[in-house]
Amino acid sequence: MSNQNTANKRSLSVLLGAAFLMATSAIGPGFLTQTSQFTAKYLASFAFVIVCVILMDMIAQTNIWSIIGASGLRGQEIANRVLPGLGYVLIVLVVIGGLAFNIGNVGGVALGFNAMVGLNEKLGAALGGALAICIFLSKGGKSIVDRFAQIMGGIIICVMLYVCFASRPPVGQAVVHIFTPENPGDLFAPMLTLLGGSCGGYITFSGAHRLLDAGYGGKKSEVSHFRKSVLTGIGVSGTVRILLFLCVLGVCTVGTVANQAHITAVTSAANPAAEAFRLAAGTLGYKLFGLALFAAGVTSVIGAAYTSVSFLKTVHPFIAKNERWFITGFIAFSTLVMVVLGGAKKMVILAGAVNGLILPISLGCILLACRNKKIVGEEYKHPVWMQVLGWLVALLAAWLAVKALPGLKNLFI
Repeated sequence: MSNQNTANKRSLSVLLGAAFLMATSAIGPGFLTQTSQFTAKYLASFAFVIVCVILMDMIAQTNIWSIIGASGLRGQEIANRVLPGLGYVLIVLVVIGGLAFNIGNVGGVALGFNAMVGLNEKLGAALGGALAICIFLSKGGKSIVDRFAQIMGGIIICVMLYVCFASRPPVGQAVVHIFTPENPGDLFAPMLTLLGGSCGGYITFSGAHRLLDAGYGGKKSEVSHFRKSVLTGIGVSGTVRILLFLCVLGVCTVGTVANQAHITAVTSAANPAAEAFRLAAGTLGYKLFGLALFAAGVTSVIGAAYTSVSFLKTVHPFIAKNERWFITGFIAFSTLVMVVLGGAKKMVILAGAVNGLILPISLGCILLACRNKKIVGEEYKHPVWMQVLGWLVALLAAWLAVKALPGLKNLFI
């Protein structure tokens, strides 16, 4: 019985670890900056984007995690079995998107340090990258990452709850605008960016690949573990997204009227979300946000590097054998680029847009495999309704990408 209890606790820890690895990757610095910037710009109408993105995120990731769980294969291996060579295309896309995200993630750690203790951006980026490497290389690194992701996810939710109550947002107005957004045509580019930041590129594979590394997958009976884990992660990331939206909306409105001074302060700030928290809860809110951004940044740096290299390691045995050092190099390179280039705010918004362009390709690759018995096995039958909704999200993401491309430059204005 004791051994069974230990096994159950380990199983729960791994499932939660995978869920929070995905969630904290999705609620990294890009998510915090994007959501704050766009909420200040579009106000209550942005509720429409928030709800749409959460629903599309749930559909896309549940499909992908289910197929990975049934097959026991990584995303790129599934794509290669669908069409030889397609997996290598997916590897290139995910690694490029992961690198873009990771540069922004390191910048997010720097912004967190700056908000907490006033540290210079480039010094904060260097320290953040070094800290992520130390955590990853420490003894029992994977279990530490799992635990760290859970603790940091909890901290982020507590901080958001505190500031959400402090900012007193117009919840009723937000609910109305879910169904009646103003100027919906202007919301295409923000929706693509948030979708990419929620489940684009490496993020949608991060927790699923973590479960494969823990020995899960390859059996019909284990698909339920993958679904429980992914829905837990989406629940966490969706909750934080809604809370952050309400926090910033409360700051940028007085009752139901726009507060132009606060809107200008948030949209023009180098760290939009931190400025929103300062306006809502003073210096304490600003410092607490710094902690949340630091937490999100460190876990996202590790998650992006871990998942990007999990794609690369199937290319050659040398990469698989030296996985730890490739992950370390990935983090170090991302840190170096951030230290040299700077500009974390623009980098994290651009990263979301880039990964939004990748989503329809990665989701499409997986959906093409969902009925292939040579990939998912004889016993597993992927629900038709999930498949249909998955294709709708893939097509919608592709349409958003086409519609949003001309307007992406306006995200930086």
